Amino acid sequence: MYKHILISTDGSDVAQKGVDHGLSLAKSLGARVTIITVTEPFPFHASAAGAGWVPGPTDIAGYEEGQKRFADKVIAAVKEAAGKLGLEAKTLHVPDARPAEAIVDAAKSEGCSLIVMASHGRRGLGRLLLGSQTAEVLAHSPVPVLVVR
Repeated sequence: MYKHILISTDGSDVAQKGVDHGLSLAKSLGARVTIITVTEPFPFHASAAGAGWVPGPTDIAGYEEGQKRFADKVIAAVKEAAGKLGLEAKTLHVPDARPAEAIVDAAKSEGCSLIVMASHGRRGLGRLLLGSQTAEVLAHSPVPVLVVR
């Protein structure tokens, strides 16, 4: 049924629950695995420009370099966990993107039959203000999504 599982992680403890579940499921089904992590663009706010600060190329390059190092560390840990289960995992780091869009796009382009991701389970005002990448993936995914909490 599920031949290729896309497992999303942001490196958090909550996301690790989704990773563990996704890898176990892939192992039991004999499915292929693709691990994805997404890093967002430099967090520049218009109010900062109004206050007279505009990030320079060095600021942005330093941020992007740090994001890449972080993503490489996250992906390496998941790839190692997959290896311990005897799974070979393809890895993707999508920089400068909105996580939900990148996850849905990757599921389409990689031909995945299932997305596994964790949810932080925010409710009420916290969810409204912070948004929910999981809810957005659920709304736009062309394939089933398994949400782990």
